[in-house]
Order: sequence, then C-alpha cells, then structure tokens
Amino acid sequence: MKINIITLGCSKNLVDSEYLLRQFHASGHEVFHDDGGVTSDVVILNTCGFILDAKEESIAAILQYVDLKKQGLVKKVLVMGCLSERYRADLVQEIPEVDGFFGVWDHAAIVKAVGADYYPQLANDRMTTTPGHYAFLKISEGCNRRCSFCAIPGIRGDQRSRSMEDLVEEAAHLVSRGARELILIAQDLTNYGIDLTGRRDLPRLLKKLAALEGADWIRLHYAYPTGFPDEVIDLMAVTPNICNYLDIPIQHINDRILRSMNRGHDRRKLEKLLYDLRQRVPGVAIRTTLLVGYPGETEEEFMELYDFVKAFRFERLGVFPYSHEEDTPASGLVDDVPAKVKQERASRIMELQQEISLEINTAKVGNTYRVLIDAEETEYYTGRTEFDSPGVDNEVLVSKGVTLEPGAFADVKITGAGEFDLFGELAE
Repeated sequence: MKINIITLGCSKNLVDSEYLLRQFHASGHEVFHDDGGVTSDVVILNTCGFILDAKEESIAAILQYVDLKKQGLVKKVLVMGCLSERYRADLVQEIPEVDGFFGVWDHAAIVKAVGADYYPQLANDRMTTTPGHYAFLKISEGCNRRCSFCAIPGIRGDQRSRSMEDLVEEAAHLVSRGARELILIAQDLTNYGIDLTGRRDLPRLLKKLAALEGADWIRLHYAYPTGFPDEVIDLMAVTPNICNYLDIPIQHINDRILRSMNRGHDRRKLEKLLYDLRQRVPGVAIRTTLLVGYPGETEEEFMELYDFVKAFRFERLGVFPYSHEEDTPASGLVDDVPAKVKQERASRIMELQQEISLEINTAKVGNTYRVLIDAEETEYYTGRTEFDSPGVDNEVLVSKGVTLEPGAFADVKITGAGEFDLFGELAE
C-alpha cells in the first residue's frame, strides 16, 4: 500500500510520525510524508490540539482528506495525535467519514488498523524526515507542570522520561546515518529523568551525548525556567559540541501574572537565571516564547513585559495572543482582554523584536562563523550558525563560489544582515 502521513503541529509530533513510517516500511509498504501530490491508499493525519489556530488547521486538513476520499483519490483516512486524543468522541460524531481516530499513545493500534504488522523491536527506530544532517531526539513525553493556560498535561499526561540507555542508542544510530546535529526536544527538558531517578538528569544525558563521535552540535529546545539544572549552564560553556543556544519559554515577566499562570517562579528568579546564562555563556543565543493578553493583563503589566524585552534583548523570540483552552485552570478566568488588544500587543512586541534582531545581526557583519549548510538554492546556499535552529531561526545565505554539500560545515564571513537573515561568503 501507499501510506502518506501528514504531520501538523510541533517537532514532537514529527518524531511520532517518523516512528510510524519505520513500522510501515518494515511491513513492506510504500511510505510518504506530507506528500499532497500522491494518490494514497491510506492517509494518516497526525494532528495538533494545543491552541485554537492549530486546532482549526487540523480540522481543515481532516475535512480536506475526507473530501479526497469521497473523490476516490484516497481509500482510507485515519486521524491521530493531540486533537484526536483530546476530542475523540466529538470528532467521531462530527466527522463520521474518518475511518478511525487514535490518541497519542496508539501507535500499535494505528499500524494494525492499516493491516500492517507492529514490530515492538523497532519501537525506538524511525525514518527521519528532516534533512539527513540533523534530527530531533525526543527525550521525554508529557509534563508535570500545571501552567494555568496549558492543555498539554491533559493531552499527553505526566512526564514520562525515556531511559538514558535508549536515548544514547538512538542518538548513536542517528549519528551513524549522518546526523551531525541532534536537537533535544520534550514538553519539558528541565525535568528530564525526575520520574526515573528522582533527580534532574539532563546534565548526565548531555555528557553522554556529547561524547558521541560525529555529534557535532547538540541543541536544547523547550526548557522550563523553574529548576533548570545549573550544571547545564557550565556544560554549555565548556563543551564545544553543546550549542550556545537555549530555547526557554518565559511567557511573562509580571509577578501577578506569573502567579496566576502557576509558573512556579517570580520575576527575580527568572531574571537571575537569564542573566546567569548571559554571564556564564558569553555569546549564548536565548530563544523564548511570550503569551500576551492573558486574563486580566493590564496595559501596565503588558508594558512591564515590553520593557523587559527591550532591555534584555532576546536573540530569538515568538509571541502568541492568549486563547481560552477548555479544561485548563485559566479557562475559569474571565477572558477580558479584547481580541484586537491581544493582537495589537503581540504585534508591538514583534515589531520591537524585529528592531532588536536587526541590530544583533548587523553587529555580526565582518565576523566569521562556522555554518552548517542546510540546502542549495538557485543563487546561494542556506545554512545556520550554532545560534540558530532549523525552521524557526535565522538563516545564513552563502553566495556560491565553491561547491558545498548539505550537511557540510563551512567558515563563512558575514557581509550583510537583515532582520532575520544573514548574508555571507566563504572565508578565505
């Protein structure tokens, strides 16, 4: 059979799809990922149910493939992932044309629903869909935090860390197949291992991964501020292949809102962590995510956040307008910030961040950086420094001179800068 898996949402969903692709391939089926041009026997939609926009995108995709099924271009449509986990009963009733709905843990059931065999011995093996020189490594699933606005614990459950042995084995396998960059992901990197050993074991895991020959870059995504292991900061400063990069969503800076969000820290503790990172890891790139328009957020509280962003100057930043999520503590609050105000606040912060990003990038002109080449375009190569993660951060556009292969490293002198891109040429 031809089986096409469509992945919506985050990189953690992508990894789940990659595990399934491996299972189907092992059964001898022809597999595709996100290929809308293939007439398929089976389409599996791996959905996101985190925020309103993501839910709407997932529902639109389901309806699109149901329509293709009616036209005879697809024989079977299956739905899995967060949306299906969260709203399965409603979806069964509202879209009966779907051939099956499955939750986030139902991989074996999905494989069997297609008529394929499930191989438990391949549970930690996958067909990567990213370019061969980088891969995501999901180190845990679920979250023990109970942020008031977040539905993830209700969807994915409490934290379930993977064993260190499994992770090192999978990482070694990925590196042996050409992955030079490992991007660690989880709902909460900070708490990795606490459910297994009672301690935060991210530092120990990083030491083992950094020792793998060929793992040139190790990148950390989705760390939580409260309890962030101090030793990780030291490791980042002294370990050459742990990127000087950290994705650490802070959401807000105002104490009242942080308490209402149940974030587990106040502004003082958060600032100490962020400034410690800057001081102890010179040149570190910090990516963060903010939430504006939270229930009760006043203009003064928003301006406190705005002024902090202006003063701290995050290298990378994303911002979302708050939306009520049912079955979360915040859904019991009055959503009293008008949608227009939420969007206006988000736009103001992104306009500020554009200015900051341009200034930071302009300061790099004339410097030379080690760049990992991602792809060849018609007029240039695209690549990234260690301060940039694929798909979400800056790219370096390298003018063509000599032939470069994706996955190769090159020393690039920066010759120009935009708000979210750098321009360069091979250093002599």
